[in-house]
Amino acid sequence: MRIDFGEPKPLDSLDGLRLHDPATYVAGCRHDVWLSLRRHRPVGRDHMPDGTPYWSFATYADCDKIVKDTATYSSEDGTILASVGVGDSAGGQTITLMDPPDHSAIRRPLMRTMRQSVVRRRADAVRAKVLRLIDPLLAGGEHDIARLMRLLPMVAAGDLLGIPEQHWETVAFNTTASIAPEDPEYAVGRDVGDTLRRVHHRLFAVFAETIETRRRDPGEDVVTALLGLEIGGRPIDDRRVMLNCYSVALGANSTTPHVACHTLLALAERPEIWRAVMADPALIPALVEEGARWTSPTHHLIRRVTADTELGGVRMAAGDWVCAWVASANRDEQVFDDPYAFDLRRAPNPHLGFGAGAHYCIGAPASRYALSVIFEELARRRVRFEVAGEVRHLYSNWINGITSLPMRFTPDA
Repeated sequence: MRIDFGEPKPLDSLDGLRLHDPATYVAGCRHDVWLSLRRHRPVGRDHMPDGTPYWSFATYADCDKIVKDTATYSSEDGTILASVGVGDSAGGQTITLMDPPDHSAIRRPLMRTMRQSVVRRRADAVRAKVLRLIDPLLAGGEHDIARLMRLLPMVAAGDLLGIPEQHWETVAFNTTASIAPEDPEYAVGRDVGDTLRRVHHRLFAVFAETIETRRRDPGEDVVTALLGLEIGGRPIDDRRVMLNCYSVALGANSTTPHVACHTLLALAERPEIWRAVMADPALIPALVEEGARWTSPTHHLIRRVTADTELGGVRMAAGDWVCAWVASANRDEQVFDDPYAFDLRRAPNPHLGFGAGAHYCIGAPASRYALSVIFEELARRRVRFEVAGEVRHLYSNWINGITSLPMRFTPDA
């Protein structure tokens, strides 16, 4: 089953693009921009407000190369546009901001706590929690899906992370606030700096408490794995454990809820697809994969060049910043036939929705399972849904998020 949403209208001019500006994305992912870049400027030189230059790459081939080639394109100085020119204070300390082989020393034990076999073993417990989360939808009525789905990553992986359930709402809200401190939905301080101080204080208080709990009562979870971790023959300290808790929680909360929201929105806009899924629930795994491609929860990923190199026909020097516009890669016509069609028969579907290579999302199995449960239960109850109000998007140049998505749910009579 496929529904063509239509190709966006290309820009008349690429002059004046402000790809770093969160205001550029207030109406959602800029597929008109990505299409124009792939056609007319697949590689270009852009600048941050302070004048710091970075290379922009828009094609799948180039983006895939950047995120997979960790020897040439390093994550240690930062992975988002806010890091360009200034770096990241946690560089070299967290799973996100490290390169192999040190990155592998952290990733391997964390992967053991979140791999597919662990998700399968805990499937019944997670399904019960997801059902509790979506029970209002199954009952019908109007609900703001964005606010409801904000908790989905913690429902899917909170136990695997080792974070007690009473802290899930705190972690879910404040990680998103740290991503988009300028968004009115998350502006809890007097200004951006104050918001970041407040949300980081809340998060690290939770992580510190969780560390002490897991030190007394170890489990099979990420925090326990971090507490037992040694790098270079020495255990990592509590500060580094907390930074990695933050990194993993940030990854979970920046992807899963937005894939859920964007997929539900696409299905509401094209109910023929949902009718096909209700008629054949075997399509749900494909729905989740196409939903991840369609959403492209991450607009971009930043890397820094480690040695002089060439990509996309341009020469780059060691130390140059590069930006892989993965949202553009997921609509690249050279890889995806009819990329503006939501296609449940798309195969293969090598999207970058969960990343790729060494930094592929460690929580992807848990995310896929939780998303599948949502659509399985909605399909089993034959629940129909439609948009019931204004859709508002996250004020962020990094995450293609939705902050408000009012929808009306109607269960089968």
